[in-house]
Amino acid sequence: MSAGLRHEVSPGIRYEPIAPTRTQRLASGGEIDAHRHDDHQIIYASQGIVAVTTDAGSWVAPATRALWIPAGTVHRHQAHGELDLHFVGLPATENPLGLDKPAVLAVGPLLRELIVAYTRDPEDDSPPHLRLRAVMLDQLKASPERPLHLPTPTDPLLRELHGILCADPAEGRSLDRLGRQLGASARTLSRRLHDDLGLSYPQWRTQLRLHHALILLADDTPVTAVAHRCGWSSASTFIDVFRRTFGHTPGSRPA
Repeated sequence: MSAGLRHEVSPGIRYEPIAPTRTQRLASGGEIDAHRHDDHQIIYASQGIVAVTTDAGSWVAPATRALWIPAGTVHRHQAHGELDLHFVGLPATENPLGLDKPAVLAVGPLLRELIVAYTRDPEDDSPPHLRLRAVMLDQLKASPERPLHLPTPTDPLLRELHGILCADPAEGRSLDRLGRQLGASARTLSRRLHDDLGLSYPQWRTQLRLHHALILLADDTPVTAVAHRCGWSSASTFIDVFRRTFGHTPGSRPA
């Protein structure tokens, strides 16, 4: 099969052997349909919020994060806010991060500029551009994981709970009260959350709320409204959680 040839590997999933290095702009709400590559891929949004969804759940990344998508992973993208996307393709034989699952990585000012500069002219194979690539990969190796993964439960009971929380991230009922609605005890739900997702209920709910908060912020929803709609008791509490997670306040653009 020649490079760049595309075909359907299963209904609705596009196959692209090579993960190209490129830039792309997406309007808010825009999508890139489900597809997979034989290559690894790094995805970075220098503007807007990108959500990447796989069978295992969703990863969401603002401008302080990049997403690592291993070779062969079926994934799709959605834009929240006007999106400037930067894609870096890496051969399957080259895995500088040593990761075999999708991950969210911290992006500081230097790495941000390296990714933007490298993807600006992907056809450039000059020695300076290759040196820029090497520095970029060195910086990626040093980037700590900053997970903001919203895992999709496999347990049917947890899927019901997931649906309740996604419909209303501000849902404030205790796990015991939610369990009564679902016909299960809080202990049963807690045990299944730990076994299925490796998370406690508060951890899972916080990740879900942050996921939704990022999407609302990308649509220019005021911070106070985001805090209220995502279940925080006050804007200051939300700002504190957001700062500790992302390294900047929700109302500011990262440096």
